[in-house]
Amino acid sequence: MTRSSNGRYSKEFRCEAVKLVVEGSISAYEASRQLSLPKSTLENWVRAFKAGKLGYIGGQQRPLTDVEHELDRVKRELAQVKQERDILKKAAAYFAKESLHGTR
Repeated sequence: MTRSSNGRYSKEFRCEAVKLVVEGSISAYEASRQLSLPKSTLENWVRAFKAGKLGYIGGQQRPLTDVEHELDRVKRELAQVKQERDILKKAAAYFAKESLHGTR
């Protein structure tokens, strides 16, 4: 399932997310947490599915261009790299602090 970070979701993503909830395997809250999706959005999709209108959601939006897809991918990659950097900073500070205590 692919999800775009700018709030646009593919039809496949919406259908799979709704299927998780409708088939009763997990709650809407748990599914939204696992998919990093607002709970209210998922609940709206479930209501639309039950009314037979899930296919119409997002139909007014224009498709994303290749540049927008690339930008989305780069933004996700940058966020991951920043998170890794922050973890390494904390680890380096921790071990530097530990080595100071060990030399005294």
